[in-house]
Amino acid sequence: MTYTTLLALAGAFSFALALLHIVMIFVGAEAYRYFAAGKEMVEAAHAGSFKPALVTLGVTTFFALFGVYALSGAGFLKSLPFVQPALWLIGGIYSARGLAIIVQIVMLSQGKTGANLEIKDLVFSLVSLFIGLVYLLGAWQRQSVSNTI
Repeated sequence: MTYTTLLALAGAFSFALALLHIVMIFVGAEAYRYFAAGKEMVEAAHAGSFKPALVTLGVTTFFALFGVYALSGAGFLKSLPFVQPALWLIGGIYSARGLAIIVQIVMLSQGKTGANLEIKDLVFSLVSLFIGLVYLLGAWQRQSVSNTI
């Protein structure tokens, strides 16, 4: 796969996550509970507070910005400032979140379920790690191509 394809895919994943977070706002407390947003967020959403929605909109903005940077890096949008370092950083953020799977696997193998660790938590970590690796591979290929020109 070329960096263009990888970064387009990475952008699509980021936009999908942004959309998922928007849906969470409308679903409310049950969505926050399912995606382990924390007891305070769940209770606030259940009570009708705007705080969970505002926090989630902030997170959504970051995912959308990550998607825009991926599409910029792929060449589908105007080149944004610091696009190459941003791609590395975004890939690192997703990958760091994904590496939680190591701790989760250790906890499960020792019979420790911590804060109700479930298989879905492993899936969330794997998805994050996968997206991070797609960003990092796309950034690496993009940098390699620009270094040969």
